[in-house]
Amino acid sequence: MNNTESLKKNITKAEDLNLYMNLTKDEEIKMNEILEKYPMSITPYYLSLIDFNDQNDPIKKMCIPSIEEIDLSGSFDTSGEADNTVITGMQHKYEQTVIVLSTNHCAMYCRHCFRKRLVGLSDEEIATHFEEMLEYIKKHEKISNALISGGDSFLNSNTKIKKFLAALCDIPHIDLIRFGTRIPVVYPERITRDNELKEILSKYGQKKQIYVVTQFNHPREVTKEVTEAIKYLRDAGVIVKNQTVLLRGVNDSIEILGELLKNITAIGIVPYYVFQCRPVTGVKNQFQVPLKEGIDIVEGAKSLQNGQGKCFKYCLSTTKGKIEVIGKTKDNEMVFKFHQAKYKEDRGRIFIEKVTDNQTWIY
Repeated sequence: MNNTESLKKNITKAEDLNLYMNLTKDEEIKMNEILEKYPMSITPYYLSLIDFNDQNDPIKKMCIPSIEEIDLSGSFDTSGEADNTVITGMQHKYEQTVIVLSTNHCAMYCRHCFRKRLVGLSDEEIATHFEEMLEYIKKHEKISNALISGGDSFLNSNTKIKKFLAALCDIPHIDLIRFGTRIPVVYPERITRDNELKEILSKYGQKKQIYVVTQFNHPREVTKEVTEAIKYLRDAGVIVKNQTVLLRGVNDSIEILGELLKNITAIGIVPYYVFQCRPVTGVKNQFQVPLKEGIDIVEGAKSLQNGQGKCFKYCLSTTKGKIEVIGKTKDNEMVFKFHQAKYKEDRGRIFIEKVTDNQTWIY
């Protein structure tokens, strides 16, 4: 299927929302101001999940801009992606992993995205640097996996996906290949209506294990259409894992997060991380949950799971690495551990920090 043609039906302008929200002229003007900086694009499928009668609908909050996005506090690059860029479009932060920003396009632009600065590359730019990327990976034999990200990696054409897989599968020290994508959640028909994609994944999955790492944030995202898309991927031999982001007004309760984890586990998705929402400009003040509150929510949700549903870490992705939030000790102290570290001296390091009631991040 032609992804570009299908996405022409997406909601991209403030006036497109008038059929659903009855925006005032002033609200429309303010929204268009936001869209000049942070584009909106919502698939018809995902739009159909919104309850427009609920002013605080969590699905709506993840895809329709809020006036709070004008807030310029925070940072555009909270985990040091720029510092870890070794080739245009490729990052190497952890010894075993490279990340390829394969496209700057998404099927839907999530309002909580930590890449609101849109660092992905055009097809032409990727084509220019592709051979250079491969040579870099070949020379660094400790690299055992490649994460194809973006934008959204499954918005790439099948031809481009095949090109990445063919090249990476020929590198002996690559053990597995991951695709970072929210397509199964926001645009499942891209998967279920495309038999060629299944053939490609099945073929190259015989050579190297392929993982799809997706992002479900709310139980209402787990629909019949989504379940079919996940089954398709699993039938192709793909292992599907999930990275949830803890989001204020979306999944910041034990019951909602617990139901989400239970639902995704039931359809064959392995919970991988629950991430603390990053202090990104235009994101932090409307989506971040304080760390003390966050650990209570996460541990409460974890207690509702069977053994398979407990297979995740609650982490912050910082400039120094992924830091697991272990728990609280005294009133103003929390325990943290480096789950993955950029620097050798931090590997596995446990530390305690004083944390205020409203604190949402550590540096």
